[in-house]
Amino acid sequence: MSREELAFGSAVELAAMMRRRTVSPVEVMRATLARIERFNPILNAFVTVQAEEAMCSATKAEEALMRGEYWGPLHGVPLHVKDNLFVAGSRTTFGSKLTETNVTSEDCPAVERLRKAGMIVIGRTNTPEQGWKGVTDNRVFGITRNPWNAKLTPGGSSGGASAAVAAGLGPIGLGTDGGGSLRIPASFSGVFGFKASFGRVPNWPGSGGAMLRHIGTITRTVADMATALDVMAGPDPRDLLSLPATGECYSVNLDCGLRDKRVAYSPNLGYARVDPEVAAICQRAAAKFTEAGAIVEQVQLNWRDPYDAWSVFFFGTAAASLEKKLPTQAELLDPGLRRVAEAGLKLRGVDFANALAARHEFWEQTRRLYEHCDLLLCPTLPVPPFAVGQDDADPIDGEKLGPLQWTQFTYPFNLTGQPAASVPAGWTRSGLPVGLQIIGNRFADLLVLQAARAWEQIQPWTDRRPKIGLS
Repeated sequence: MSREELAFGSAVELAAMMRRRTVSPVEVMRATLARIERFNPILNAFVTVQAEEAMCSATKAEEALMRGEYWGPLHGVPLHVKDNLFVAGSRTTFGSKLTETNVTSEDCPAVERLRKAGMIVIGRTNTPEQGWKGVTDNRVFGITRNPWNAKLTPGGSSGGASAAVAAGLGPIGLGTDGGGSLRIPASFSGVFGFKASFGRVPNWPGSGGAMLRHIGTITRTVADMATALDVMAGPDPRDLLSLPATGECYSVNLDCGLRDKRVAYSPNLGYARVDPEVAAICQRAAAKFTEAGAIVEQVQLNWRDPYDAWSVFFFGTAAASLEKKLPTQAELLDPGLRRVAEAGLKLRGVDFANALAARHEFWEQTRRLYEHCDLLLCPTLPVPPFAVGQDDADPIDGEKLGPLQWTQFTYPFNLTGQPAASVPAGWTRSGLPVGLQIIGNRFADLLVLQAARAWEQIQPWTDRRPKIGLS
């Protein structure tokens, strides 16, 4: 196989080839690092590349295979980790001038488990400061760019991960999602992003933001996602909100199809404005789910945008983490994050109580929908990728929205904790990816993955690769 084919190989395929000894971990690592060296200067997806350590680990992985030792289902496969998750002995900056020299001493549970499954950490990917926005840039490392058009954003806050996966700089990127931060960049980068049910993958260290945050991966294939979730899922004593183990093997049960499953499609959730081209692409994609045996019905929802409730939790978290820094170090912060934190400081206890009540009200109307359907489909985002250098999308239908409100299809499902995925629905006339969101009922993680797998078979996307640097 050529180096490019190795770099774009799926994690599951690469692991299988390494077990068969048709390719070695060292060859895979060399191909991945060579591609990072070539394209990261354009994309700025990686902020730290651990080339020497990764090659050393790849050599050990190869030696283990030669001895007949098998570390796990992802033996020798490269892994990159968002720069807001703990990796032992690694600089973890959170994209912030306040913590740009911070080194963490322990792995978070997801990294720990993926390593035990045989994965090799190759570096850290870029994030906006403290993951606060839906695009990826910060004052420490600068702007991350979209592989499909370097003038555009790959989304965020796991934008470094999505750009890396889309560009063939590593098949699995570990990230976080507090309002869409796995699904937004998956949509803008033409790859697969999935947040499992809240608590399915344990959070640690804990924080106020943990009430919204899901840890998960961005991949090119559904099989890679399912295999990673097999490894990461399950309780951890460090996370008091982590879910009990279910015994489900997601990777084994992917191909059950959607025969007679009831699928609702909403073009706007009752409140969103959507770019016409995005709306048309998502509508066509939803209709094709009948090819998997599903019963698809377009529904007219009268939901209210839960932005006000979600923003109380999100802005309040920013305020809590930065309150002591604002008086003396505010000038070091991303200006948008500073405004969000300052707004959070003005919140009162009653605001949080009201937001919690609104959260329950939103879940009540969502719950009632699932009395009549198994899955909900909608656009992942209302717009295609937009220019780098701006925090929010351009006004939609002339209406300027609040901070992060353009992500109005994703943050509702952080409030409810439901499993939700973004799959590539298609590409615009100008060649930009558009995502379709698949949302399952609470704890229906496997069904969401099965739906994504069915869509992957109906309209495959992995053979379409960006021409990086040619836009």
